[in-house]
Amino acid sequence: MLRWEMQAAAHEENANRTVVITGAAGGIGSALVRRFLARGARVYAADRDQEALGRLQTNLGSSSRLCTAVLDVSDEARCLDFAARVRAEWNGVDVLVHAAGWFPLTPFEAVTYAQWREIIAVNLDGPFLVTRSLLPLLKASRAGRIIFFSSASIYAGNAEQCPYVSAKAGLIGLTRSLAKVVGEHGITVNAVTPGLTATAPVKKLFPADVLKQAAQSRVLQRDEQAEDLVGAVDFLASEDAAFITGQIINVDGGAEFH
Repeated sequence: MLRWEMQAAAHEENANRTVVITGAAGGIGSALVRRFLARGARVYAADRDQEALGRLQTNLGSSSRLCTAVLDVSDEARCLDFAARVRAEWNGVDVLVHAAGWFPLTPFEAVTYAQWREIIAVNLDGPFLVTRSLLPLLKASRAGRIIFFSSASIYAGNAEQCPYVSAKAGLIGLTRSLAKVVGEHGITVNAVTPGLTATAPVKKLFPADVLKQAAQSRVLQRDEQAEDLVGAVDFLASEDAAFITGQIINVDGGAEFH
């Protein structure tokens, strides 16, 4: 098949699909929104940052295939309200991409229990709450896709991100266990583990020399960009990945071999 024929087929496959993306206004999330819209899908972009969602809509222009919602994924009531809104407006979800995350740097002995719980709530409770709320709609799809964003930091650890890395490691357990729960409904569950990605929040949080060191530690010695993660997610959401579930795809330029 010629390249343009493959692109046309991919567009046709996604033309009537409904995609929910959390953390959609972030660097990685917005790249995913752009890709799925380009594929012809309808996208529900959810993020807790209302201003960032507004900028996303402005940058992408008016589209009947893009809806946005302010959502705190760690709040059970808001997740249930969001699911009800999606049901009322779309009555279905084919793909759920959970890209929302929070990754503060804090020395372990300085982490309070309240901080620990807050970080776990966003990074592990959030995927559970959003997935459970939307699961009836995903079941109705009969070919649903759930894609979690874990982190390549689970392989080597990070001394100043113990709560974050713990939560992201927990997501791997959720991925594997949930895959066994929902397989009978034709739903696949997979996870992507990005390396340190040079998004605006990461550049603000991490010193430049840390990003440089991360780039040098990779087989592909450059900064990882949000766009580097889009292809893996696009694939896992596609019909080509219909027989892949419970798996982890590491996308970090070869820093870790997994």
